[in-house]
Formats: sequence, structure tokens, C-alpha cells
Amino acid sequence: MTTAAAPPFLPFALPDIGEEEIAEVVDTLRSGWVTTGPKAKRFERDFVAFLGDDTLQALAVNSATAGLHLALEAVGVGPGDEVITTTHTFTATAEVARYLGADVVLVDIDPATLCIDVAAVDAAITPRTKAVVPVHFAGLAADMTALLALARRHGLRVVEDAAHALPTTCGGQWVGTLGSDATVFSFYANKTITTGEGGMVVTRDEAIAKRIGVMRLHGMSRDAFDRFNTTVPSWYYEIVAPGYKYNLTDIAAALGLQQLRRAHAFQQRRAALAAQYDAALAGLPLVLPPQPAPGDVHAWHLYALRLADGAPIGRDALIAGLFAAGIGCSVHYIPLHLQPYWRDRYQLTPAQFPHSQHAYERSLSLPLYTRMNEADVQRVAAAVRQLLS
Repeated sequence: MTTAAAPPFLPFALPDIGEEEIAEVVDTLRSGWVTTGPKAKRFERDFVAFLGDDTLQALAVNSATAGLHLALEAVGVGPGDEVITTTHTFTATAEVARYLGADVVLVDIDPATLCIDVAAVDAAITPRTKAVVPVHFAGLAADMTALLALARRHGLRVVEDAAHALPTTCGGQWVGTLGSDATVFSFYANKTITTGEGGMVVTRDEAIAKRIGVMRLHGMSRDAFDRFNTTVPSWYYEIVAPGYKYNLTDIAAALGLQQLRRAHAFQQRRAALAAQYDAALAGLPLVLPPQPAPGDVHAWHLYALRLADGAPIGRDALIAGLFAAGIGCSVHYIPLHLQPYWRDRYQLTPAQFPHSQHAYERSLSLPLYTRMNEADVQRVAAAVRQLLS
């Protein structure tokens, strides 16, 4: 008797790279300019055009972590300050404040959206509080209207961690065009658009943009592209601050140029796949991902669901069963209050973050990427349904 071959492994995420991206990268390689240069500049201009607000400035960097670091440094975060962010995030959101000598104050999430709880932010503000870093979780916008109003009342700086939020809207406005001091996007390999590694900082504040422009490349008064691509080339530069090495290469920017052109189509495809998951998983003991407010756009970077109370198996068993069925999945996130560094430094306990802890214990993220098809979604949903039956 012949045994049917097992279906191929379905990974958790795959980038969607087409011939246009390949051609753009090849063009860059042939151009002779492979580090930060004309394509990085063009990517910045195109990003502003994508957001549709020419009052913005965009600065390309080699990771969203770098962007968050630069943005907090530019708004003046330093030793003795406190930066409030959510425990329900990746460590990069918080660690950048420690780079600058500031303390991190972690707060809980809204149990419905899994985004930062604005009331918890309000309760955490002290005379040392300098900035707040909200996270737009999974592609759904945090309550920026309430958060920005709170920040204005207390004179706080706001730097948005929008690593999941391209393209996402909040109150009908694109994330990146709201009233925060800076917004930081990620182009990591599994994000809605990718440059392999990379990020973008967006701001309306000329002083912030100028500072980031200097600090992302060693604190130099002029970057290499400016010095070697002017009508009167000049070898002279000045070091005006102890900066960093955070510039984005033209090879990476070449990918971003073409990915950005497909960003809206990518979002629409992800939204369609998420809707198929919603339909296929209806009626199971699950809490499905929250939907955006009417008229708003969800980037659907992740499809993060939770086991309902009373589900017949636990989260870990469900993940193990999916992997046994050849389906990749992940958990977003192991909260920072459980991570040894943050737990021990600030003496944190799960009881301080009941909503994040409850979500973590029950959460898993299913595969969601544009190269999936309807049969892939049905395969994942059928496996979930069987495991929960």
C-alpha cells in the first residue's frame, strides 16, 4: 500500500520578491554605487509621496531598531529620563532607551486590541517621564488620538513604533502622518514590505530630521553621497557629534523602491487572507484578531489569535500540533516582563501586566503572507480545527 506524501512544510513567513525587485537590485550593482546614494535618496522621497504628506521628511536607516534609537536620541532622551512603552513587544522597542541611559517603564495592553493601554500610560507618568513609545501591534493602530492628547497635556515626546504598521490608518490618517514627533517603520524580512534589513524614520520636525541625518552616519556634517556627488566635489567634512553607523545601502533601498510600489496591493492581499481565516475559524474556541475601526486600514502584518478560556488544549500543544502537521507559526510576543533582563532590572512580575500575560499564555500567530493561496489558508484552518475538536 502506497502512503501519500506529506504536504510540503508551510513556513510562517516568506518575502514576496518579484522580477522588478531583482532588476532594480541588479541595476544598482551595475551602477557602481552600492552604499548609501541616489537610490536611498529616491526611496526616502518615494516614501514621503506614499504617505501623501509633503510636510514630512523621511530618513532611511539600516533597521527599525536604529530608527528608534536615533529618534529617541533626537528628541533628547538621556540619562535620568524615563521612557514608557508596552511590555507586549519585541525587546528592540525598549532597549533603545537603555542605549541612551534612560530607564524603561513598561505598561500593560488593552485586552481587546493588544496595543498599549493609554490609561496605563497616564498612571505611569512621573516627573522623569520624557517620551512614550506606542506599538501598533500586528498592523492595527494604537489609540493615537487619546495618546497624543495625553502626551500634549504632559509635555511628552511621542515616537511611534510602526514596525507592523505599513500601511495602516488611524482615524482615517496614515500612520506616519499623525501628530507624533517621529514614526519608525521596519523593512525586516517578514514585514509587509522588505529591504532584507532596514527601516525608515518619518518626522515633520526639521530639528529632529537634521539630528537623525547627522547621527545615522558617524556624526558627520556631510554624508558620502553629498560629498562625492556634488557639482564641486569636496573631501572635507566635520564630525559634529559621536554618531552611529545606521545608514541604509542603495542595494537595500533598491528592494524598497519596488516593494513600496506594491505595498497597497500587499495589504489588500493580506486583508483578504485574514478574512478567509476569520471565516474558516469561526465557531472555534478562539479569540480572533481585532478588526480596525470602520473606515480604517489594518496592515495585517500578523494574524495573531488567542485560545478562548475553556479551549480543549493549551497554546503550546496547539503549536506543537501545527508543526507536526507541517505548518509554521510563532508567538507575538513573549512579553518583556518575562525576559530575564527586564524582569530582573525592574523587579517585574506577571501580576503587574495581567492583560499581556493572559494574551501571551493563549496567543499564537498563524502564517500570513502574500505568497500564500486560499488552499494554504484552508490547510492551516483545517489543522487548527482538528486540533481543537
